[in-house]
Amino acid sequence: MYGTTQGSLRPQECSPRCTARCSATAYKKPCMLFCQKCCAKCLCVPPGTYGNKQVCPCYNNWKTKSGGPKCP
Repeated sequence: MYGTTQGSLRPQECSPRCTARCSATAYKKPCMLFCQKCCAKCLCVPPGTYGNKQVCPCYNNWKTKSGGPKCP
């Protein structure tokens, strides 16, 4: 699936992918902020509104200082 593997998106494609990724959360602002950061670094956004992070290891493996997931 296009855009789900690392490096397969162009930077301008991040916003629509993150809008879809964050569509089901009540916390849209932080979801979009971190999704955009992760997409800018990894150039991929996992499919669906949650999970499926294994298809984009960069997105999956970027952690916060406390070890939690950085990317939504």
